[in-house]
Formats: sequence, C-alpha cells, structure tokens
Amino acid sequence: MTGGLAVNQMLRATLILVGMVGLFPGPGASARAETPASPNDWLDRMSAVVNTMNFEGTVIRRREGQSQALKVVHKVVDGVVNEKVITQEGNGLEIIRNGNEVHCILPDRKSVLVEFWNDDSTLFSTLPKSQLRFGSEYDLSIVREERVAGRNALVLAVRPHDGYRYGHRIWLDQETAFPLRTELVGGDGALLEQLKFADIRLDSDIAPQALQPSMNLDDFTWYTEPARPEIEEVESEWVCDDLPAGFRLLSETRETLPGSETPVTHIMYGDGLATVSVFIAAPTDESVAGRAAVGASNSYSVELDQAAVTAIGEVPLATVRRIAGGMRLR
Repeated sequence: MTGGLAVNQMLRATLILVGMVGLFPGPGASARAETPASPNDWLDRMSAVVNTMNFEGTVIRRREGQSQALKVVHKVVDGVVNEKVITQEGNGLEIIRNGNEVHCILPDRKSVLVEFWNDDSTLFSTLPKSQLRFGSEYDLSIVREERVAGRNALVLAVRPHDGYRYGHRIWLDQETAFPLRTELVGGDGALLEQLKFADIRLDSDIAPQALQPSMNLDDFTWYTEPARPEIEEVESEWVCDDLPAGFRLLSETRETLPGSETPVTHIMYGDGLATVSVFIAAPTDESVAGRAAVGASNSYSVELDQAAVTAIGEVPLATVRRIAGGMRLR
C-alpha cells in the first residue's frame, strides 16, 4: 500500500459512514423501570434501551467546527434495523438502511450507491457498555440535570485517568435512559464531537412508508459495491509490547480492505470503551510513516520489521503512535 492511499483506505474501512450510514440503534419498546440510583444503573439501562427503542427526530452533528442537521426515522421490523436519514443541507443526500444493506441516494447525480456494512457502525457504538468496568482507566459520575429536546435529562460524565483516551459526556432521558446528546471530550476539556437531538419522538409508531425513499428513483442509475471478501480469524505473529494501561487484545483477523487486492493483518485492541485497529501489510517503495486525522479519529503509520504498520482509532494521537511503534514480531 502507498502511504496516503493506505491511510485513507484504512480510515474508511474502520470509520465507515460515521454519523450517517447505520447511524442509529434498534427496535421499539421503552424501558420504564424504577429510577436507577447509581451512575452504573443508568449505564445499564442506556445499554439496553439503545437496542430496543424506535424513534424519529432531528439530530445535529457537530465536528471540526462544522454542524450538520439530519432527519432520522428509525425502526426495527422483525428484528431487522430499518432507518432513513436525510441531510438537511447540501445535496440532499438520503440514506435508506434495511439491515446490512444501505442505499445512498444522491439526488443531484440521480444515482444510488448500494453498500453493505455490519451492524457495528452505529451512532452509539462508541458509548460505554454495561459490562465496562470503571475505576482503573475511567471514572463515571452523574454531574447535573438539564433539558434536551424538551425532555428532562441526567448528565453522565466518563472521565479518563490519563491522556491515552477521550472523555465522554452523555445526556440520558430521565424517563427512558435514551441518550439524547453525546459529546466526545479531549484531555484539555475541548469538545471534539457532539451529537444532539433538536427534537425527538421516542417509542413512536412509525408507518412503513416513512422508511421509504422520499423521491421517485425510476430514472436513477444504481451502482452496487462488490461484497467484501470473507474475514478470516487468525493467530497473528505480531504483538504490541507497549500497550497503554487497560488496553488488551480483542481480535486478530486477515482481511482485504476496500480498494486493495492484498490481504492485511488486522489486530484490534480495546480498553472496554476505546478501540484501536492495527493494520499490518507488506511494505511498499513509498514511505508510510506519518499521521492522519478524521475528526476525533487519529492514525499513525510506521515501518517495522519489514512491514507497514498503521494504528487507527477514536483516541488521541499519542495512543495510536505508542501502539503502532510498539508492534513487534513474536
């Protein structure tokens, strides 16, 4: 892989359609148990409700100083995620999702791109899960009450103990524990990314036609992206001997990235909240050393042991640089 192309391909493979395709979670029935007493109780409820709540509304995404408004309709039909996302500015991009099949409708080009993604690329995929253990790398606390989208919310703060991961602020609806607003926070307290509902209907009765394209596509040209090759689980010859505290091995696979014909080794590390993907490929004539960034996501590439190594994740630059530089053959 060449330097710039490799980084772009890997970023795209790891951060597919962030904030757009497959943005939102699953089916409809709100949890109305008694009010949780502790931050971890709220976290448990949130983890359950993002997989069981239908909703529709307007979400504002803010990243790198720019804001984007999206109209969202989300429902689960017979266990399959269905959603429609329409951008409110620009070219009117419309995204229709039925399970893993995603139709990106481009009105200005009269074209539809059909793509296939897994269920992990969701709006709330980076939020803490109920099984996350706080205390070693993160602290969790309720800091205040506020209103978001006309609803009462509790604000949870997730604070890291070091500079190798980001912090989070989460506004949870007091009635359902649904996340109405999320923020990713840098070590200096700076806001890196924000998702905030301007209006929302929770547990709403969504008609099937609300999930259909809002325009006639008869004269549109359809393009289908080739299916990605199978991902093979492997036991890699590589190991990181300088992982930041709390990170551990999550998976090791062999796969082919979009735009490339050569398989790479993909190793994933995580601390229960943050994850870092490491891609290892054969070196090329061009140097791959350097960094790249997309929003709060960073990548760092280096040549080690006659291999091109790139670490990518929604973590500070120091984290991907340390992990990439710490990779070694066993």
